[in-house]
Amino acid sequence: MIFKNAKIIFPDRIEQGDVLVDGGRIANIGKIDTPGQEVIDLAGNYLAPGFIDLHIHGAMSRDTMEGTLEAFEAICNYHAAGGTTSLLLTTTTASTEEIIRVLNAVKQTKDARILGVHVEGPYISREKPGAQTPRYIRNPDPAETERILAHADVIKRMTLAPELPGALELIDALQARGICASGGHSDAWDEDARAAFARGMRQVTHTFNCMSSARRRGMYRVAGLLEFAMSEPGVLCELIADDRHVSATLMRMLYRAKGADGICLVTDATAGAGLPEGEKFRLAEVDCVVRDAVGVTADGKALAGSTANMIRLVRNMVNIVGAPLHEAVRMATLNPARAIGIEARNGVIAEGADADLVALSTGLDVVQTYAGGRPVFSR
Repeated sequence: MIFKNAKIIFPDRIEQGDVLVDGGRIANIGKIDTPGQEVIDLAGNYLAPGFIDLHIHGAMSRDTMEGTLEAFEAICNYHAAGGTTSLLLTTTTASTEEIIRVLNAVKQTKDARILGVHVEGPYISREKPGAQTPRYIRNPDPAETERILAHADVIKRMTLAPELPGALELIDALQARGICASGGHSDAWDEDARAAFARGMRQVTHTFNCMSSARRRGMYRVAGLLEFAMSEPGVLCELIADDRHVSATLMRMLYRAKGADGICLVTDATAGAGLPEGEKFRLAEVDCVVRDAVGVTADGKALAGSTANMIRLVRNMVNIVGAPLHEAVRMATLNPARAIGIEARNGVIAEGADADLVALSTGLDVVQTYAGGRPVFSR
């Protein structure tokens, strides 16, 4: 097929042109006239790389922890409507057996949109649990972590609190297996974060949320994980840019500190995504509800993931933060691709790349989504 008359969004610019797709890959970019091809006239709408979400728990009352192919498909289909063509299914803090059950289930899926698993917890801080189930929070134990890491072929990322006893050794084990370590749900001091960075931690999870920040130790004020991540160019910062988890001022501050290359947009969507206001859902063992376009625990004491899809985050980065559109799209495409080492074929419109594409209206609504050249959503 040929996408004609598109405003093509590249990582550093937007240009008018056509895109030829053949065999699930991008075959040519430019002014293309090839007879016999299906023509999709975008009539001046945008054509962006498909969005890549590295932090998704669920949607439409379905949760990754169900561990069923039906749940996985429902999650992928909902987020395709927001322009997401690739994602990491994300676990919650749970027993080792439950986490391994989900990892085994993901191995059985043949849906190319599922890139693998982001294991969030259970090695997180009891001081910063968010909506995670407290009774499963624990320190890394080598015998236990080896059981989980036996499934390294499907694990792409792990969120952990770097200050925990055994966390640095766990980062070493993740590094040895090519799994990204991300600091999150953490009460770390500056020196804890620096030690983890020295061992290979290069990402942080949902920046500002469930994350230590500057505080006094004795007479002196010391940075936390937040300030370390913002000041260290080598750290990629997740951002839930739903205008609920983080205020406009904080989003702008992160953008000024990290620039377009230092931010990775994630939804952290839970089973409440796609549900109407007031609808109840569960995050593992925690009762939650959709309130003011975000997930909250039923007692109203903590956020419980977002109800957003990726296009909402991209729009907010443009309309609220003031980022150019190509930079906002880069935060949802090339940056996450680089974060898990798939940038050779994903996250950019380039010859030879997978034909994961999303057509956007000039008002930044998703019109069509394609995964490997196959339509997965049409408005």
